[in-house]
Amino acid sequence: MAILARLTLPLLLAAACMVSGCAYNADLGRDQLLIVNDDSLARDGEKAWADTLRQSYVSKEPRKNARVQAVGERVIAAAGLANRPWDYAVFLDEAPNAFVLPGGHVGVTVGLLALVKNDDQLAAVIGHEAGHVVAHHAAERVSQERTSRILLGIAGAAAGGSDLGKLLKDHGGEAAKYGVLLPFSRKQELEADRLGVDFMARAGYRPREAVALWKSMEALDEAQGSKGGDALGSTHPSDAVRISELERYLTSRGW
Repeated sequence: MAILARLTLPLLLAAACMVSGCAYNADLGRDQLLIVNDDSLARDGEKAWADTLRQSYVSKEPRKNARVQAVGERVIAAAGLANRPWDYAVFLDEAPNAFVLPGGHVGVTVGLLALVKNDDQLAAVIGHEAGHVVAHHAAERVSQERTSRILLGIAGAAAGGSDLGKLLKDHGGEAAKYGVLLPFSRKQELEADRLGVDFMARAGYRPREAVALWKSMEALDEAQGSKGGDALGSTHPSDAVRISELERYLTSRGW
């Protein structure tokens, strides 16, 4: 029991990685715990995309849609993802946002199009979303969440009715969320930022505009009284951290 008491969730996840096997991602330069793959998530992505198109208002303005598709196709090709068809849609939402769904779907809001000052900044956003795909982040998140639940169940059963067992039962899921899963998601966001500037540069866009974009986001967050993801429970790093990390990476690449 003393040994079990010293186990932490990161060590449990590392043990799961050794048992189930980790896949090395050369684009990230690290191993990933993947007990599901992108193909297994594609069906869910297709359903989510269909639901989003049905439930949300989609812009019919040709220029906005053509712009997103033109920039998107260049960045997607630069990311090495043009071996499958991609769908693009512009949603009538004033909040600046973009997302990617497994299966090849990219959504951009009119709020984001209003925020970006040029196609380079739009490429930075789409490059970031393509970075999540290349990094297999969706599959990694699902794998990590499932593994944490399984391991917490095993640890709880082993601890039985002890104080540790009660602690794991009452707070284990919360500990996994705040101790492992959310911080790792912030790491994924920074990885997608770095991959995104690689892809936008490869596509012929100016990578420094990614920093300009996040400075605009920072100014918007400040105007709205938000700290841009700096809270403990946020899945995103703060705007200041993103800007600092991007500037460091751009300097290292000579951009």
